[in-house]
Amino acid sequence: MSNKATSLHERLIRLAPVGILVLGLAVGYALGLEKYLSLGYLAEQRQAMRAYVDGNAVWSALLFVGAYILAVAFSFPAASVLTIFGGFLFGWLLGGALVAVGATIGASILFLATRSAFGSFLRQRVDGVVKKLADGFRKNAFSYLFVIRLAPVFPFFVVNIAAALFDISLGRFVAATFLGILPGTFAYAYLGQGVDSVLVAAQAAGREAQISDLVTREITIAFFTLAVVALIPTVVKQVRQRRGGV
Repeated sequence: MSNKATSLHERLIRLAPVGILVLGLAVGYALGLEKYLSLGYLAEQRQAMRAYVDGNAVWSALLFVGAYILAVAFSFPAASVLTIFGGFLFGWLLGGALVAVGATIGASILFLATRSAFGSFLRQRVDGVVKKLADGFRKNAFSYLFVIRLAPVFPFFVVNIAAALFDISLGRFVAATFLGILPGTFAYAYLGQGVDSVLVAAQAAGREAQISDLVTREITIAFFTLAVVALIPTVVKQVRQRRGGV
């Protein structure tokens, strides 16, 4: 086999995981799976779903974690809704724990697939400001990623992909992701535990419940406050390093 053919074969192997994830996302939309990941579907099936969970606790938990892993790995936009599902079906504590595990595993799969396919290719071609940003991010990878996870300003899947391109180690990615999403995860799971009254009210009003019916301004402010507080040590460290280098 020639060097050119070998190089092409290796490139295809690197791209295969990302190709599978993209294909899975396309198949999911083609099958209309998004309709099952909505508060409207939860409103219609809440009694049947809760009855199934009550009768099959362990199996239901495993199915839920598996579904969450797939949704995150394939970048299906359903994290908030699924977290609410978890709180409604399993309670805020167990539901939040299941979500944290599923989200971290799913995010890690996407992270590894992206890093394998594009990480080294892009890192060899960045320069200037982008390279300085990447180097700074790499040196404080855990702190920066932890802060980004605390305050979900960017879509979850975007952060998973960006982290892979900035050459963060898998261990730091997993730790920062798991710990960073815990406050928001348990907050949404807690909202899900009490979502029944919101679903009933929305049905009575002849409309479908929305995430905005549950998330208050106070909760959003709390997330950003947590992120700011978590960022302070990193900022102080950077200031001290710059002063020391002068």
